[in-house]
Amino acid sequence: MNWAALAVITVIVILMILYEWPRLRQHTVKEKSVFVIMTTAGWILALLLVLFPELPGPTQLVDAIYKPLGKLFE
Repeated sequence: MNWAALAVITVIVILMILYEWPRLRQHTVKEKSVFVIMTTAGWILALLLVLFPELPGPTQLVDAIYKPLGKLFE
């Protein structure tokens, strides 16, 4: 099941890149690099969530960072 989900996610990302890349030809290198970085980051996060479903979410990371600061300001 995991391998099928990984394959489907990868195919969707490839299709998304194939659809969007021709539209980015008139844009700058910075915009293209941001598109590649954001797409890669989303792909990696999706793969990690399929492989490790108990992985904590980003809100738990924010809580872990700012909880000590909140106690400091009290």
